[in-house]
Amino acid sequence: MDIKDQIKQLADRVNKLKTQIQTEEATKNAFIMPFIQILGYDVFNPLEVVPEYITDIGIKKGEKIDYAILKDGQPTIIIECKNWSEDLNLHDGQLLRYFHVSKANFGILTNGVIYRFYTDLVEPNIMDEKPFLEFNITEIKDNQIEELKKFHKAVFDAKNITTTASELKYTNELKALIHAEMNNPSPEFVAHFAKQVYPNRLSAKILEQFTVLTKRSTQQYITDLITERLTTALNKEDEKAKQQAAVEAEQKKQDEVKVVTTEEELEAFNIIKAILREKIPVARIAYRDFQGFFAILIDDNIRKAVCRLHLSEGKKSIGLFDSSKNIVRHEIATLDDIFKYADIIEQTALEYG
Repeated sequence: MDIKDQIKQLADRVNKLKTQIQTEEATKNAFIMPFIQILGYDVFNPLEVVPEYITDIGIKKGEKIDYAILKDGQPTIIIECKNWSEDLNLHDGQLLRYFHVSKANFGILTNGVIYRFYTDLVEPNIMDEKPFLEFNITEIKDNQIEELKKFHKAVFDAKNITTTASELKYTNELKALIHAEMNNPSPEFVAHFAKQVYPNRLSAKILEQFTVLTKRSTQQYITDLITERLTTALNKEDEKAKQQAAVEAEQKKQDEVKVVTTEEELEAFNIIKAILREKIPVARIAYRDFQGFFAILIDDNIRKAVCRLHLSEGKKSIGLFDSSKNIVRHEIATLDDIFKYADIIEQTALEYG
C-alpha cells in the first residue's frame, strides 16, 4: 500500500479515536507508533527505534525523549510526543534541549495530530526556532506527503533532506507572511502599493483608506486568478470533449460507409428486441454496425451497450458484459442460441434505466 493511502487510513483512525484517548501514552500507542511504522521503521526493534531514549542534559542525568530512530547505532531522528489535545507551542523548548545534546539530524514534535519537523539550518547543532515542515495529519496535502516520503527508511538521506529543508522552510514562512498580509495588510505593505498609485503625501487617513482598498484588491485579484484558471480548465475540457465528439462522429461516418448490415444481423437484432420488449420500450432498442461486431444499444448510446454480436466470422459468438463491464464472448451455433442468454441480456439492459 502506498504511503499516501497509509497516511489516509491513519488520519481516519485519528478522527475516529481521538476523543476517546485520554493520556499521552495512549496517544503514542494509537497514533504515533503507527506513524513511525508508516515511515518504514520497526517500532519493536530496539536497534532501530528506541523508546525512552536517554539524553543527559548538562547536570541533569537520565533525561528521556520519547523515541529515537537510529542509523548506524546513532540517533538520527528524535521524537517528542504529547497528548493529542495538548498545544505544541508549549513544548518546543523541551525538544530543543534534547536536540542539542543528542546530535540527531532531525527532531519531531507531535501530539499525533500535528507534526512539526525541525533541523539546524540556522546554526549547527542548535535546533531552529521554526519547523521546516508542519502538517495536520487529518488535513495533510499531497505536497506535504511528498516531503514526508523523504523520511521513509527505504530512501532516507539526511544530507538530501537538509539540502531541501532550507528552501521548504523559507517558502513556508513566506507563504505565511503573504497570507497574513492578504488578510490584515501591514502599514508597510499598504504604503508600498499606495505610493505607486496615489500622487500626494500618505496621511494617516489616506493610509487607512488604502488599507481597506489593498485588502479588497488582493482578494479580488486572487478571486479573478482562480476564476481565470477554472475557466481555462473548463475550456480545455470543452475543447477536448468537442474533439472527442468529432473523432467519434468521423469514426461513425467511416464505419457507416465501410460496413454493410446483413440480414442475419437484423434477424439477431429482432431476436434481442423480442427478449427485451417486455422490459424495455422497443423504441429505445437500437443497433450500430461496426467493423468486426454488431452492437445492440439502449437509446442508440454506445455507452449503453447490451451486447455485441460477431456473425461474419467462421464461428458465431455473442459478447456479453460481466459485473465489471468486461466483454465475455460465448460461441453460438445458430441465432436461436441467443435466447440462452436472455437473462443476462435483460439484466444488462435494465441497468441503463
